[in-house]
Amino acid sequence: MQTRNKYLLPFILVTSLFFFWAFLHNLNPILIPHLKKACQLSDLQSAFIDSAVYFGYFLIAVPAGLFIHRFGYKKGIVFGLILYAIGALLFIPAASTREYFFFLTALFIIASGATFLETVANPYITILGDPATAEQRLNFAQSFNGVGAVLAPILGSKFILSGIEHSKEELQQMSPDQLNNYLNFESSTVKVPYLIMACVIIVVIILFIITKLPEVKEDDSLTHGTKFSLKIFQYSHLKWAVIAQFFYVGAQVGMGSFFIRFSRYVMNLPEKEAAYRWGYIAMLGFMLGRFAGTFLMRYIKPARLLSLYAVINILLLIIGVTADGAVAVNSVMAAPFFMSIMFPTIFALGIKGLGEETKIASSFLVMSIIGGAFTPMLMGWISDVTGSIQVAYIVPLLCFLAVLYYGWKGYKIKMAK
Repeated sequence: MQTRNKYLLPFILVTSLFFFWAFLHNLNPILIPHLKKACQLSDLQSAFIDSAVYFGYFLIAVPAGLFIHRFGYKKGIVFGLILYAIGALLFIPAASTREYFFFLTALFIIASGATFLETVANPYITILGDPATAEQRLNFAQSFNGVGAVLAPILGSKFILSGIEHSKEELQQMSPDQLNNYLNFESSTVKVPYLIMACVIIVVIILFIITKLPEVKEDDSLTHGTKFSLKIFQYSHLKWAVIAQFFYVGAQVGMGSFFIRFSRYVMNLPEKEAAYRWGYIAMLGFMLGRFAGTFLMRYIKPARLLSLYAVINILLLIIGVTADGAVAVNSVMAAPFFMSIMFPTIFALGIKGLGEETKIASSFLVMSIIGGAFTPMLMGWISDVTGSIQVAYIVPLLCFLAVLYYGWKGYKIKMAK
């Protein structure tokens, strides 16, 4: 009983980290249309919001691992939270100046902090208790990703989106003073939410500092002789997993990032209503899909279920690209339910049978999320060129073809020639 109580507070604190990085990622679909208005951006320019976050993950992943190896888990968590809080606080001067690069810098710093948190939390949660129940604890903690995914667009739509949407013609008819006042008002709506976010993070930092966390001693024998090397790609199932993960994350990020713009384009849905639907329906479906997928894997092989879900998403996006009105919007909202199993399934299949090389393989799979930086930019460019954000949804449609191939053939374990 004493051991259980010893781990209770550390477990609660570490579990909270899963919520924070999920909140970061799922607030982007709110920030993209919001800053597009406030900073008067093109679709391509607004996509740099995703790029700032995912480049943060890509560039900081290795330094975060080295920091944690040198200084330990607790200091890694505290440093990550400090970066997260600094980035959130920088939103306040960014909003005052209305400088887009300032916003991107703040997001990059938040993402850098989240990279530290994510690097620590997954392995650390497994040692906070009985080793026999480690997987149960990790699955429970990961459920808070779903909570963050649902709450972020709902809270963002309530406290960040103003609901005021002027046409280009209306903006052109405003006097310089009227336009400047309107843009300053739009920009300033992020100040209070990000100040509250920073305050919450600071409280969590203090709790981590004053809480004694269990010491962890790594078994060096497990990693002896394992080096960061491209030779790991001699395993074709890992090579294709990295490719599939790159395109999957790109599809997931692109679909969510432009959903509010997509909904306005195909059915003139107000931004607040679109954000609510993405949170209450699409992201709730994403969370429930993980539970349903876990159940179905008892009866269907993971690779086969992955292929089936990829086909379903391809069909849903064909409807989303070709249909009009509510049919198109509902088709896109249905896709996250079937996306829910893809990241963990590709990850698990990709590291299967790799033994002591699992860690290096895992690092490449984590780095492959850089796909989330490029797909939104491509979608934004297509939207700007064609004048149709609906046409841009061809990009995630094509991304799911890579996932389909992986579940069909790419997952098979064999040495590349």
